[in-house]
Amino acid sequence: MKILVSACLLGENCKYNGDNNYSKAVAGFIEGHEVTAVCPEVLGGLSVPRKSAELVDGTVMTAEHISVDAEFRKGAALALKQALDAQVDLAILQSRSPSCGVNQIYDGSFTKTLISGQGVFAKLLKDAGIRVIDAEELIC
Repeated sequence: MKILVSACLLGENCKYNGDNNYSKAVAGFIEGHEVTAVCPEVLGGLSVPRKSAELVDGTVMTAEHISVDAEFRKGAALALKQALDAQVDLAILQSRSPSCGVNQIYDGSFTKTLISGQGVFAKLLKDAGIRVIDAEELIC
């Protein structure tokens, strides 16, 4: 199977704070499969580290009300192209991210309040017909 994975889940230090979200469960699940790792935010030109961001009324913003929407959407489009070029069967994405959130995202208030929703990259993948799962679904 061909699997796309959020790069932070594989230990790449590409999170907004310069860290990663390494997941032993994800690493075990992808073993023996063809893997494409992506970080849409970095692909969009954002630095590591960078200000955290949330979707605010459909626009990706920092807590300081600076729009990073163009960078998020550019990176999501480039990451989608990688997924399509690799003909991935499945995408495993980082929970709650404004890029990769599958089932929930932060509500845009920067208070760690979760709402149902999808990040910009997760939505593009789903709209393209690619099966997407939240990394937390792999934790037993």
